[in-house]
Amino acid sequence: MSTEVALHEEEFRAGRFLGIDHRKLGMWLFLGSEVMFFGGLLAAFLHYKVNNPSPVEHDLLDVTLVGINTFILLSSSFTVVLALDAAQHSKRQRLVAFLGLTILLGAAFLAGQGLEFSDLYHHGMTLSSSVYGSSFFTLTGFHGLHVLIGILWAGLTLRKGALGRFDDGKSAGVELFGLYWHFVDIVWIVLFTLIYLT
Repeated sequence: MSTEVALHEEEFRAGRFLGIDHRKLGMWLFLGSEVMFFGGLLAAFLHYKVNNPSPVEHDLLDVTLVGINTFILLSSSFTVVLALDAAQHSKRQRLVAFLGLTILLGAAFLAGQGLEFSDLYHHGMTLSSSVYGSSFFTLTGFHGLHVLIGILWAGLTLRKGALGRFDDGKSAGVELFGLYWHFVDIVWIVLFTLIYLT
């Protein structure tokens, strides 16, 4: 047996002994990199907000609309939890239903964000209108892109669920999607607080 194969087997045994699922570990590492990504964008936004304040543009933000949108997105986290529970108990129809509801709520959030962006553009706040506008649209736009990716992932997960890939309690795929979706929701809570409520 070569040294390389022996090392690989030793790592495999160590991972099993510690109870580490390599897929879940990979997801946590990916989410760690996403924290740094959003942390950088948020730091830039806060820097410009403090050093180049734009109270007129900040006053254009519709806290009520975005508050409703926030509630919609947070509700989708609940449907993801219910979908995971359904997968863990091999309830295929419930899994498909809750993933479908998650997709609808995510799409509603994006529609609300599109409505907000359209209204801001109508009032003159654009990606190039000011440093505040540029950093605002970059930060919230990237978050919206992450929601869109989550919706596509939910669609793939729903398809697998409908085909019975998560029967017999095989729920790892749903759990990995759930980790991503909850992360996106948590990021939005931070953004909503720091952008709209301060």
